[in-house]
Amino acid sequence: MSVEASEAEVVLLMGPPGAGKGTQAAKLAEARNLHKLSTGDMLRSHVARGTELGKKAKGIMDAGELVPDDLIIAMVEAELGPMRPVRALLDGFPRTPGQAEALDALLSKEGTALTAAVALQVDDDELVRRVSGRAADEGRSDDNEATVRTRMEVYRRQTQPLLDYYAARGKLHRIDGMGSMAEVFERIDGVLP
Repeated sequence: MSVEASEAEVVLLMGPPGAGKGTQAAKLAEARNLHKLSTGDMLRSHVARGTELGKKAKGIMDAGELVPDDLIIAMVEAELGPMRPVRALLDGFPRTPGQAEALDALLSKEGTALTAAVALQVDDDELVRRVSGRAADEGRSDDNEATVRTRMEVYRRQTQPLLDYYAARGKLHRIDGMGSMAEVFERIDGVLP
């Protein structure tokens, strides 16, 4: 399905490691004419281009520290500002209720709001199977079952407040991430206006 790009649309896609978020994000962005915004990609781009934001972020990252919310939000604002209408798929941001509030304020300033927060849900054993299989294919030893289960628990603990934030605002859609790529995509697309 292809969507006209004449109206604002902002979708947040969340999911634990191995849920298929990257695959679904690429497919969703293309099908719905959304600009995919990943905080990691934005940080790398700003650093590579030597922008003022990139210089600040590089200094912080080189010191081994996390890039603060205000800098990430400024990068998101730099991306959304020129978009008319604002059409974005967010990946990796927001990660906390504080960041979500800042995003809401930013979107309000741009004359829009978050369309939906989509959370992919996949059975733990399936996540372990997917990530372990991917690790074997890529020759990575850091994705053994214990490590994967720890990462899943950390993801849940960190993400639950964000899920609660969007659920309280009627924006959260929990999507069954089990099945083929096409089946999961249809489920996601089906909850979006």
